[in-house]
Amino acid sequence: MHRLALDHLTAVDSDPVTLAQAARDAGCDGMCLFMEPMDVLPLMPKFDIYGDLAARRDLRRQMDDLGVALDVAYPFTLAGRTDVQDFRVAMECAADLGALLLNALIYDRDPARRLDNFGAFCDLAASFGHKVGVEFYPPSQVGSLAAALDLVQAIGRPGRVGVNVDVLHLMRAGESLAELAAAPADYILYGQLADGPSRAPDQLDFEASSNRLLAGAGIFDLGGFVRVLPKGCPISVEIPRNHAVTAGVSRDERVALAVDSVRRAIAGT
Repeated sequence: MHRLALDHLTAVDSDPVTLAQAARDAGCDGMCLFMEPMDVLPLMPKFDIYGDLAARRDLRRQMDDLGVALDVAYPFTLAGRTDVQDFRVAMECAADLGALLLNALIYDRDPARRLDNFGAFCDLAASFGHKVGVEFYPPSQVGSLAAALDLVQAIGRPGRVGVNVDVLHLMRAGESLAELAAAPADYILYGQLADGPSRAPDQLDFEASSNRLLAGAGIFDLGGFVRVLPKGCPISVEIPRNHAVTAGVSRDERVALAVDSVRRAIAGT
């Protein structure tokens, strides 16, 4: 059975401690955490693990007690006006929580500045002991696996700076499992699982953040996706279904449906 992590978007109505418990209850050994609430995720409750050091220590204690690791720490968004030094507190927090990977989304339109700032980001992350994964995303300025590989290979730190491959973004970028299989293995650091229909919606951002399909309800070959990831590559369940939250479906039921659907889809890989 594959080790799975529970992504915060799958249980978006959770604070960090609740997310860790939800992960454990669903049999997940990891979680992917938004370390601060986001205005673009209105269903996420308010919490503070940056300024409230006691809350941060309590979270780490709870994670250790439950045996749930922090796989991916969000959000690290690099735009044109981003000052990389502003991420110091977030990176320190992620280090205190034992994060495996910092997730980077990149919106800077200037290619030279984009590379320079991303390099500075990776340098700062390394000073805290972090790996960095670029999450390519079609509406961003690194919109494809090919673009993400170009960026991380320019940095040249295989195994430490690489790509976080979300199968939804791979499909919406018009790329294939064959292209993923051909990517250098030491630059593929993480995989994220969800399903979706063959036809992309008009609002890719809404689909990505709020309206994905349970595994098996769409057309993505999740078993094939997992098979072409590098051996031992960690994976998470990222299946936000905000309509189920607003309809009153319990967190436990939503998480169990998502995780169980993924387990069935990748069984035997």
